[in-house]
Formats: sequence, structure tokens, C-alpha cells
Amino acid sequence: MFSEKHGNILHGILLIALFSCAAFYLADTQPARSLSFSPLILGILLGMLYANSLRNHLPETWVPGILFCSKQLLRAGIVLYGFRLTFQSVAAIGAPAIGIDAAVVAGTLLLGVLLGRALKMDRDLALLTSTGSAICGAAAVLGAEPVVKAAPHKTAVAVSTVVIFGTVSMFLYPALWRAGILGLTPEQMGLYTGATLHEVAHVVGAGNAMGAEIADGAVIVKMIRVMMLAPVLLVMSLLLARRTKGGAGRAKVTIPWFAFGFLAVIGFNSLDLLPEAAVAGINSFDTFLLTMAMTALGAETSIEKFKRAGAKPFLLAGLLYLWLLGGGYLLSRWIL
Repeated sequence: MFSEKHGNILHGILLIALFSCAAFYLADTQPARSLSFSPLILGILLGMLYANSLRNHLPETWVPGILFCSKQLLRAGIVLYGFRLTFQSVAAIGAPAIGIDAAVVAGTLLLGVLLGRALKMDRDLALLTSTGSAICGAAAVLGAEPVVKAAPHKTAVAVSTVVIFGTVSMFLYPALWRAGILGLTPEQMGLYTGATLHEVAHVVGAGNAMGAEIADGAVIVKMIRVMMLAPVLLVMSLLLARRTKGGAGRAKVTIPWFAFGFLAVIGFNSLDLLPEAAVAGINSFDTFLLTMAMTALGAETSIEKFKRAGAKPFLLAGLLYLWLLGGGYLLSRWIL
């Protein structure tokens, strides 16, 4: 028998699951497919719709279930995300992809921190926005949230910034490619696309619009970027602990165990022990978990909190976007 407390948590989880199912349904419609809007993106939008409409009319006792989705389910989703990758795919694409990905990730994070200070932004929000721009959009923001220990509304704002600029890029890159403005070979364009677009969905959408020759390389380059999430989170945790160290006290390091789980799953998947159908099923389940986490974050975000964040997060994301466009382009031409 469930206690009343467990029943209330279950109510919150079921509410988020219901919104997540709606996100999957909407993602399968023609308008959403044409824009390459994934269930994750639609989930946070539905969660925000709930936060600004029904939230005040439902029991507060359901909140723990919503928080469970934005914390525990989030970490489980990040771990299972590793089933999308193998170490063999990294070896196949070679050193150029690893080199440009490392330069883009390190450069974006460093620039984001410096610009955040210059703009006098909230430190947590600047770090989340920079991480999302540097690695893999919403999934990276979600992964960094437990390490940064940011408030849910800050996470939602950071996700919104990378979604906006990533979506712009998804349409811009194919247009630039078809117009012949960039002057890149298909191999260079695949490298450029995978190393600079925000979301995996954005890379898939833009790559498919430019042809399979570009899409295949772009996706692998992007997934190498995703693999860098784990070491980035570990370094971030160590640096944050050193920064918050006070007096003679010892700083507490938040070990992102889920990030190590993410790498362990990649290693297991590299052994090719599971049939493709099983891996595909796990990936579908993982997408649902991450969609629930995104929906829960949206459910904790009201318009008032967006107003409180102001325009600076979007300005920071825009400046980082310009760096990705220009810096990534130069790196792509230089490496290949």
C-alpha cells in the first residue's frame, strides 16, 4: 500500500508523464516535424504552459513528484543517453573531429564565463547557458544542473536560449550551403555542422537538408561532442568547489556520478552485446525520461521568473552563437 506521501509524489509524476505523452504526440505532427522540434523541446513548452496556467489550481502536494522528474529521472536519462554512442564511432571519424570538438567546447565555455562576468550575469545562469551552447544544447544544460545546483527556472531559461539559436542555425546552415557562400567541401561542412550546432536534433535536421554525405559525418562529430559532457562536468565540479571554498574549510566536490555512468554505458554499448532492436528500445525509453525531465523543468518556470532573468542570458547565448558560427567555420577550414 502506498502512503499518502508516496501517492502525492505519484500524482506529480503521472501529471508530468501525461504532458510528456502529449509532447510526443505533438512532435509527430507535420508542423513540428518540419521545424525538427523534438519531444524534449515541446515538453518544456508544455511544462511552461502548465506553470503559467493550471499550476495554481492543483495541489502543492504534487510538487515533490514534479521535482523527482527534474532530478532523479534526469540523471537516469543522461546515463542511458550513452546507448546512442560507441567508442568505435569516435575512432572512425578520426582526430580532426576530436580536435575541433575540443576546441569548440573549451573555447565556448571559456568565452561564456568571461562574457558572463562582463555582462554581470548570474554565475549559475551564465555557466548553464555556456555549457548548453558548448556541448549538446538542452541535454548538456540538464546534465550540468545537478553540478551547478541552479534553481529550476535558471535551467529553463538556459535551455530556452540554446533552443532558439540552435533552431536558427538548423535553417541557416542548409541555406548557406545551397547558396555556396561558405566554400566548404562536404567533409568540412559535416565537421562544421556537427561541431557547432546545439542539439543533436538540430544536427540531424540540418544534415538531412544538405544530404547524406554531410549528415553522416555531422552526426558522428556531434556525438563526440556529447561524449565530452562527462569530463566537462567533472572539471566543472572541481572548479566550483575550489571557488566556493571558504577560510580553512574544505570545499565539497560534487561528483557527477551519473556522468561516469554515461561513459560506462558508452563502453558497454561499444561491446555490441545487445541487438539493435533492444538498443533502439532503450533509446526510445531514454527520450521519454529526458522529455519528462524537460517538462518538469518547464513546470517550475513561470513568466515572472523569465522576466527576472532579463535579456542578458539571450544576449550571452547570441554572442556565443556568433563565436560558434565564425570560430567553428575557421576551425573547419583549418583542420581539413
